[in-house]
Amino acid sequence: MSFSHLDAAGRARMVDVGDKPATRRSATAEGAIKMSAAAFRLVADQAVAKGDVLAVSELAGTMAAKRTAELIPLCHPLGGLDQVEVEASLDEALPGVRVRATVRTVGKTGVEMEALTAVSVGLLTVYDMVKAVDRNMVLLDVRVIEKTGGKSQQP
Repeated sequence: MSFSHLDAAGRARMVDVGDKPATRRSATAEGAIKMSAAAFRLVADQAVAKGDVLAVSELAGTMAAKRTAELIPLCHPLGGLDQVEVEASLDEALPGVRVRATVRTVGKTGVEMEALTAVSVGLLTVYDMVKAVDRNMVLLDVRVIEKTGGKSQQP
């Protein structure tokens, strides 16, 4: 098995996407953060001292998607994202918050990392805003759930 981010000597490198065609690409990722029932109730009641947890989580996720290449060393900087949708929602069954992000662009490389970064930072923002009440929160199941574009779809 070979890894695209390693050269023949085993050194990390950025993959050359110069010859790839630009196609419409999208990726959706999701994840969750589990918290205590007391913390969940504060989030649901919008009673967290730092403000509206869900709204701030969504904004943080959107901002993070746009800065992914600055955070992930071998991730390609994209010419621009056409759309970033981040939705944070309450899940009483956890109890906690679920974050879902969809990122779209036309480009030579996919946007899975941008979607995963949006979800991760959205969840970390929830943690940051609620940690005064619950320091035992756990991030769960951050993953890509859908990807389109690239070799499987030409323009």
